Amino acid sequence: MNKFISHESAVKHVTGESVYVDDIPVDERLLTGHVVYSNHAHARIKSFDLTAAKKLPGVHAVLCFKDIPGENQMGPVIRDEPCLAEKEVNFIGQAIFLIAGESEEICRQAEQKIKINYEVQPTILTIDESIKAKNLLGPERKINCGNIEIALKECDQVIIGEFNTGAQEHWYLETQACLCLPGEKNEIMAFSSTQHPTETQTLIAEVLGILRNEVVVEVRRMGGAFGGKETQANHTACWAALLCQATGQPVKIRLFRDDDQKMTGKRHPFLIKYKAGFSNQGILSALKFELNSNGGAVADLSFAIMERAMFHVDNAYYIPNLSVIGKVWKTNLPPNTALRGFGAPQAIVAIENIIDRIARVLNRDAATIRKNNFYGIKTRNKSHYGQEVERNHLHTLYNKITRSSQYWKRRSDINQFNKEHNFIKKGIALSPVKFGISFTTSFLNQAGALVHIYQDGSVLVNHGGTEMGQGLHTKILQIAAAEFGVSPDRIKISATNTSKVPNTSATAASTGSDLNGMAVKNAIDTIKNRLAGFVSAQFQKENKLKVVNPKQILFKDNFIIHKDLPKLRVSFDEVVKSAYLAQISMSATGYYRTPHLNWDKEIGSGRPFNYYAFGMAVSEVMLDVLTGYHKILRTDILHDVGDSINPHIDIGQIQGGFIQGLGWCTTEECKWDKEGHLLNHSPDTYKIPAVSDIPEDFRVELLQNKPNPNAIRKSKAVGEPPLMLAISVWLAIKDAISAIFDHKKEPILPVPATNENILLSIKNLRQ
Repeated sequence: MNKFISHESAVKHVTGESVYVDDIPVDERLLTGHVVYSNHAHARIKSFDLTAAKKLPGVHAVLCFKDIPGENQMGPVIRDEPCLAEKEVNFIGQAIFLIAGESEEICRQAEQKIKINYEVQPTILTIDESIKAKNLLGPERKINCGNIEIALKECDQVIIGEFNTGAQEHWYLETQACLCLPGEKNEIMAFSSTQHPTETQTLIAEVLGILRNEVVVEVRRMGGAFGGKETQANHTACWAALLCQATGQPVKIRLFRDDDQKMTGKRHPFLIKYKAGFSNQGILSALKFELNSNGGAVADLSFAIMERAMFHVDNAYYIPNLSVIGKVWKTNLPPNTALRGFGAPQAIVAIENIIDRIARVLNRDAATIRKNNFYGIKTRNKSHYGQEVERNHLHTLYNKITRSSQYWKRRSDINQFNKEHNFIKKGIALSPVKFGISFTTSFLNQAGALVHIYQDGSVLVNHGGTEMGQGLHTKILQIAAAEFGVSPDRIKISATNTSKVPNTSATAASTGSDLNGMAVKNAIDTIKNRLAGFVSAQFQKENKLKVVNPKQILFKDNFIIHKDLPKLRVSFDEVVKSAYLAQISMSATGYYRTPHLNWDKEIGSGRPFNYYAFGMAVSEVMLDVLTGYHKILRTDILHDVGDSINPHIDIGQIQGGFIQGLGWCTTEECKWDKEGHLLNHSPDTYKIPAVSDIPEDFRVELLQNKPNPNAIRKSKAVGEPPLMLAISVWLAIKDAISAIFDHKKEPILPVPATNENILLSIKNLRQ
């Protein structure tokens, strides 16, 4: 297989030829869709009047909840999220009315003419406020192993604490967008920037009160998503579809950046309470966690996100006695949602903080404490939810990266530097990641495909995954070329379309290549079996052989070959032409479901993951203790991707995931005022990492010779796991703060470690 091909849309991206939702040409009937949303975090809607807005020239429709022909509901899992507010609004940004007009300006003029009378209610914005009000979104969850209370009593040392992580905006370059075209009678064609076309199709059908077979959702590509378009792209699609149906004309909604940031959910803030017991040698034996998340106004995916957080509180460490309780709290903020890592980053940074604290208590290097607590290879290898950690590469990664990064020499040099400098301190840290791959909602672990060979030998592949820049279509193209034994230029990947591949799962949980790659292989195997039978019969007849078993037929280098008699070969093109004339079908559907998964939520035990991806990073920072400014001097990453399908794409994903995690750990901070207004809702006030923020020396390597038998072509998922490696930077900053006091005091540092939070941490230690 040719592993080193460029991204299938790279040239189009660079030249500007790539077509996104906002680029799709439509005729002069196209209307602009506009969403009128609440400016109150919590209020009753006493009355409203749309009369003047409807009369404005150029306005084609103004809709309220009464105009929804189907269900006023778009909750993806729990039916608690109205499409348009009825009697109450529960967050700033909640949609109340929809306007279709001939321009954005006309829509905004119409909005000004809408009269609405609110009765403002008290708001709950933080986890602490929600806990005080006992405002849970749903029942708490528990996972337990061992006997936590007895184990804590038997430990040499016990530490207790709390830890806070903040929200994070997705900041996809393409904001939420959908174009809806009317068809015959009830038909709707939706071009949506969504990670989950089937769910978008489902919710459009439900709000319109029609069948799903009358709705087609198509996704050519997204301009980024990161989880933010797994459920919340459905909103824009439902609103555009309602306006399209009401007007009988094409309607497009593309949210303005500021509106997008105000209206959409973020990464869940967490308040984590813990009690950890360990030996004087630093071996963790008991850990008690309470995870509290800010779910926002409705459930969205908060409970699935909390579940993944609960699965990942161990990260890379064997803890024989572990108890974790997960609670999702309701607040008057937009519903928080999926964001790369899906709850795991919050849990992993918490356990890494605990390991870091243990090292400081014992006056030992944290890297050694980490190594000594890693999951074992044959023993100490069962997680707190009962799954064995198979093919564990943590020890290999540790040995390799401590050597290649010169960790111990640099640690010594940094200690010497810190003795000689009062106002500039350096810090270094190593952090691992163990990330489970599969949807924890088991039925989502399935995928479909549809593959055609045309008479000229070209191949069209349809699959249920969506392309958001991560290179999924490129990997599927490579898989198809390798399975057919043909050159990649023969393969084309079609836009994802619900009329071609139905009942798809979201492209999420880092499973896009695993699931869809296997479904495509399944379809190709069906076609190959037909062609192999046809060719073996031809070889037998033309060469007067006794028997040619179809299993002896190979597809290789654009030829179809007899494995044991390589002179018997025929070109792929010739076979395709002959097979068509012989009336052999060269089209097939494919299907895949991940095997051997099981999870019992009631007892908190099972095998929720197909396999684990592992990674490790070492980061070094320099910190100005007077300003809180820090610079990342160097980061080394060694990451496990199995047998990589495309090393260039995988390295790009590792770099990108790390940088996005870096933003969450250091610069990206969402701030709301006491009324629930997001204060930094634009590019000039919300700080994603810039070029100057990345490591000056950035080294990324793939772990070699570790194939993964549990996934397509022995590869591993790569989308989410690298994000958590950025925790090494946060730990290095904490190490630098600790150096001010000769590592004898424990810094209290939340995520993100902004300049302000760094200075507050230093101030608190001085006091």
